[in-house]
Parts: sequence; structure tokens; C-alpha cells
Amino acid sequence: MSQLATHHDEHAITVPAPAGAVYDVIADVTRWPFTFTPTVHAERLEQTGDEELIRLWALANDEVKTWTSRRVLDRAGHRVRFRQEVSQPPVAAMGGEWVLEPVSERETRVLLKHDFQAVGDDPAGVDWIRKAVDRNSLAELDRLKHAAEAAGDLAELTVSFEDAIRIDGGIDDVYEFLYAATEWPRRLPHVARLDLAEDVPGIQVMEMDTTAADGSVHTTRSVRVCFPNSRIVYKQTEVPALMSAHVGEWSLRAEGGAVTAASRHTVMIKRDAVTAVLGEGATVRKARDFVRQALGGNSMTTLEHAKAFAESRGRG
Repeated sequence: MSQLATHHDEHAITVPAPAGAVYDVIADVTRWPFTFTPTVHAERLEQTGDEELIRLWALANDEVKTWTSRRVLDRAGHRVRFRQEVSQPPVAAMGGEWVLEPVSERETRVLLKHDFQAVGDDPAGVDWIRKAVDRNSLAELDRLKHAAEAAGDLAELTVSFEDAIRIDGGIDDVYEFLYAATEWPRRLPHVARLDLAEDVPGIQVMEMDTTAADGSVHTTRSVRVCFPNSRIVYKQTEVPALMSAHVGEWSLRAEGGAVTAASRHTVMIKRDAVTAVLGEGATVRKARDFVRQALGGNSMTTLEHAKAFAESRGRG
């Protein structure tokens, strides 16, 4: 069997933050969906000392791909090495590392290195991978710079909350209601339109028009990763003007013959959009309250309709 050709790529940026602060952003993979534009969902599957096994779902050339990687975290050396253990075509193998080079106490040079092989050495596959690596690396480095710069404002700008409801019905019926989003315009009063594609089972790409209390309509685009009868995690890839990031989760837990259904949101407020959206004199605190009320209200409406749906199924 012939050896596949290995290709290399490297991208760099200078970040106005200490190396330790930059390292923290890279090391905490659970925050990547909130931090990095291409990442839809991330899970830490195993962790032993400075090694961890992670699974990522991310946009690559506008397609949703998933893979599993082993990472070695080296805080003292300012490095994070990664190697895919399970790849998805056209990628046959991929690895690399983040290298942080302190320029000063307040500035860090970041190198993001990749090496990869394409299935069958297909030139079209090589081009596809290189384009995806270039596109995602540039986006990640840009968002890394933004996250490091905004680290001091993170607590003020981040809104995170959860609402839950008890449902006396079957967990499969509750999940069906949340999963079958194509039915939402008929089932939910705040959903005016919804287009959904599921080319890969369990991965949904959807565009939705939501009607606000004042009658205005807001269009959002999301990618959802579905885990049957357990949870649906999602990331909005096109967010309302007041936000710079929004990730969420629907989670289900069976207990005592009933189901606890919860909705969780994490949002980053876009500071420079606050007055444009909410009016002159509006503050970040007002924006936080507005987001909590708007998203929480829609989520609770969805959960209440899911409750009615599942409980009517149980009675039937």
C-alpha cells in the first residue's frame, strides 16, 4: 500500500494578551462553540492528566463535520498538540499544534500548525481540506484575538440561564416534539417560518423566522446536533443584532415516571449594538434582561407545548 502524502499548513496572529490568558481560551474546549465561529459543539470524552480525548462538530466549507481528537496540553510550554483519532472523509489523517510565543507580558504570537492527509491522495480532497483548514484557522485566530481582548468584559457580556418543566409523559414523545422542528410553525405561536435540512442523520441545519412580542420578525440560522431521547445541542450561525454568539441545549431526563425537560442558553451581548437595538441610553444590563426575557419566554412556550403534546399522547 502506498504512503499517503502529508501536507502542511500554518497560520499566525499576534494577540494583545498574555500567553497564559490566550492558553486558557485554547485549552478549554467546552467553550469553543461559544468562542470559535466554526465550532458547533464540543465534548470532552476523557481526561487523564494533561491528555484528553475530545469530539468536535464544526463547519468546514459550510458542511458540518465531526471528528475525535487526542490533545496534549502543555501549559508550561505554551503548547496544545492535537491528533485526530477518528476522521471524516475527505480527511484521512490530521494533526497539529497551537504554539504560543510570548512577545511581551501583554502580547503573544500564536501559531496554528496543521498536517493532513487526504483519502486516496485525491487532489480534489487535498484542495477541499486545505481550503477548510485555511478558512477555519483564520476564523479561529480572529475569534481567539477577540476573546483574549474581551476577557475582562466576559462576565458582564455573557448571559447564561436555564429553564425547566416537568412533563407527565414519555421521553420519546417529548424528544419527538423538539426534534421535529419542521412542525414548529404549526405547533408554536412564535415560529412564523422554519426551513430544515438533515442530510446527515442527527445533524440539522435550519433557518427560522421568530415573531417577537412587538410583532417584529427575526431570522436566525442554526446547526443542531441531536442525541435521541436525551438532548439536542445547537449553535446559531446567524444571530440577532444584539448578540455576537448564542449556543443552547434542550435536555431531557426521565425520573419517577415523568420527564424533566430543560432549555439552556448562553449568549454573548454585542456591546456596540445595545443602543442601536434597544434605544438611546440602554445599558448592557438592560440588554441582558431583554435577552433573558425574550429567549426564556420562547423556550418556555416551546416546553409548555411539548408538555401538552407528550401528555396528550400519554392519555391517548
